[in-house]
Amino acid sequence: MLRVEGLVKHFVSRKGFPRPVTTTVRAVDGVDFHVGPGEAFGLVGESGCGKSTVARAALRLTEPDAGAIHFGDIDVRAARGAALTALRRRLQIVFQDPYSSLNPRRSIGRTLAEPLRVHGIARGREARERAGALLAEVGLPATALDRYPHEFSGGQRQRIGIARALSVQPELIVADEPVSALDVSVQAQVLLLLKDLQARRGLAFVFVSHDLGVIRWFCTRVAVMYLGRIVEQGPVAQVFAQPKHPYTRMLRDASPIPDPAQRGVLPRVIGEIPSAAAPPPGCHFHPRCPRASDLCRTTYPGWTGAPDDGLACHHPLTEG
Repeated sequence: MLRVEGLVKHFVSRKGFPRPVTTTVRAVDGVDFHVGPGEAFGLVGESGCGKSTVARAALRLTEPDAGAIHFGDIDVRAARGAALTALRRRLQIVFQDPYSSLNPRRSIGRTLAEPLRVHGIARGREARERAGALLAEVGLPATALDRYPHEFSGGQRQRIGIARALSVQPELIVADEPVSALDVSVQAQVLLLLKDLQARRGLAFVFVSHDLGVIRWFCTRVAVMYLGRIVEQGPVAQVFAQPKHPYTRMLRDASPIPDPAQRGVLPRVIGEIPSAAAPPPGCHFHPRCPRASDLCRTTYPGWTGAPDDGLACHHPLTEG
């Protein structure tokens, strides 16, 4: 359904006075993945690794610098005008922050009616009826139509954001950390809602998160990102049970376990993620990797394995 190949996005900034210095942040530096119909594909990694930039660039909310993006047989990067508008209807996003993603000056009814009007689906009374049905689908009363975002909790606002994404009947939804700003109990409710919508509507998802537990529960395949690149990709159960990349194992082992009897002592995590403006030479992970060699310090590893089930590492792990 969605194929992303060689995706690149760099941000250039000029800072300093009187002699400004140009800095290039390599936010996304050659990312490949695909999502099948009805599939939930996860992007996981530490904050600052480029997950959200990949999600936004795949939808052209941020224009990529290079790479190919295809949705079915449509070239997403080449779409313009009416073709791009039609594509927007099939690809939607749920944003991370439910507090800033809704217009505070618009009622919920107007917020949900706008995409229906823009895409020529419904207007007037019909649009309001559809908006009420969308609210019911995400577990909110129709009386919410005449209220404003500040009258709702974070979880309720995120449900409204989901209803807005569903309004145009998309085929794929990018969920950019949709539960990270919510309380744990509310997270569970929203995740159950998304899972139910996926089953009933046959939706595909690109699910961005730094929470391995959420990815493990919601997704079927996962790509692990580090400093703008995918370092390991494969089925969720396989990647988390038997990680082959040292960074994947570090992420997994640092994830808290709810059962006190099995919790033990969390492993020491070496260092912090480097700046994308000055990535280390060779394998970007080598300053933090206990298995790093001279080869790792000078040469970035090539991809080994299948495109959707492999890794980039000179010294892969043989056991989890």
